[in-house]
Amino acid sequence: MIASFPEQGWSLLCNGVIVFEDTGELLPDGSCIEPHRGPARHALAA
Repeated sequence: MIASFPEQGWSLLCNGVIVFEDTGELLPDGSCIEPHRGPARHALAA
């Protein structure tokens, strides 16, 4: 890891990949890898 900015939710890896807190990635060639989030949790109405 070259740089980490947890307050902004991302880190720069030594291979040039930017990794985001939501597990998405931005590759050095500009392509994106979508976040690997689980299904959204729905709040129950009281």
